[in-house]
Amino acid sequence: MEIPTYFSDFLSEIRLTANQRQEAKKGHETLRKRLNNDDDVRDCIISTFIQGSYRRATAVRPKGGKRSDVDVIVVTNLDAKTHTPDQVLKRFKKALEKYYPGKCEMQGRSIGIELSSVDLDVVVTSAPSEAAKQVTESAVVTNSLFLDEQTDWNNLVAIFETAAGDAREWKSSPLQIPDRETKEWQRTDPLAQIAVAAQKNQESGGHFVNVVKALKWWRVSHGELPKYPKGYPFERLITECCPDNCNSVADGITQTLETFVQKFAIDVALERVPQMPDYGVPEHDVLKRVEFKDFEKLYNVIKDFSPKARAALNEQDMSKSACMWRELLGNKFPQPPGGCNQAGNGSNGATSGFIAPGKSSDPGRKRFA
Repeated sequence: MEIPTYFSDFLSEIRLTANQRQEAKKGHETLRKRLNNDDDVRDCIISTFIQGSYRRATAVRPKGGKRSDVDVIVVTNLDAKTHTPDQVLKRFKKALEKYYPGKCEMQGRSIGIELSSVDLDVVVTSAPSEAAKQVTESAVVTNSLFLDEQTDWNNLVAIFETAAGDAREWKSSPLQIPDRETKEWQRTDPLAQIAVAAQKNQESGGHFVNVVKALKWWRVSHGELPKYPKGYPFERLITECCPDNCNSVADGITQTLETFVQKFAIDVALERVPQMPDYGVPEHDVLKRVEFKDFEKLYNVIKDFSPKARAALNEQDMSKSACMWRELLGNKFPQPPGGCNQAGNGSNGATSGFIAPGKSSDPGRKRFA
């Protein structure tokens, strides 16, 4: 069964708390105010905005007392042709250390800041075109609202194109991100990632972001899954497989798993990792660093879980269905009255499908893709 009230309770247990969302907004707004008033960098800043799973409303509550990661994009007018990635990141790290002493860490493509309740990943970018500058300055981009808080995001692509003035220039000249490891600037399009999530959520009847959260929670809680793919690459796979016009979160999860098995069967048979181009930057394969053995393991676990999800969806007894979903999604999924250990509720109690990890899961620090 679809049991929407059970899924609503489950999602309330795994999504970010109101305080975590507020701390993310506060962290971004404080950072923006400080940079915009800093004598060393304010002249080169065009805008700042929240990106990543927080902004797309696909983040789940951190496990094991860990802090949430929030990606903050800083758009600058620094020319990538005359400024090296190392120069740009060092300049901003020096500025940030004034306000966050001892809390800043240089990373490959960003500057990490450890706060008491959240971690900020500050990604300094270069805007190569006037269209890119205009769209990143628009109110729909610079505010701190998340996808599930802003109804006009259903038409986000049209809003971006209007703000850019020249839609073709914006799409052909996205932002550039400094990579200290390769010592080169790489193209990136976080706005395209946000726009696709908004469009997908609309097409799925508003269920997409909740399907992603449910499967991300399953991903970080499941003891048999490999460490990679995780984060945005895992979300990108879900986006590829999640159907339009879902009837419910339960239906979306089931169809996503089934589509995954069907879609990537040939890749697994040929012992290759499928190519998964990033939105807005097709030359960037988000699965490039994933090894085949890890993708194969993920595939096999999903292949095993897919028919179990279908059985839970087709089960007409509400209590049995609830217990079957609990077996799949873990103990954050609510039990029916009387629990799941009685005969007839579920196949083998509350742990036959869900496999608890042998140790606390560590999703790791998120890196900007």
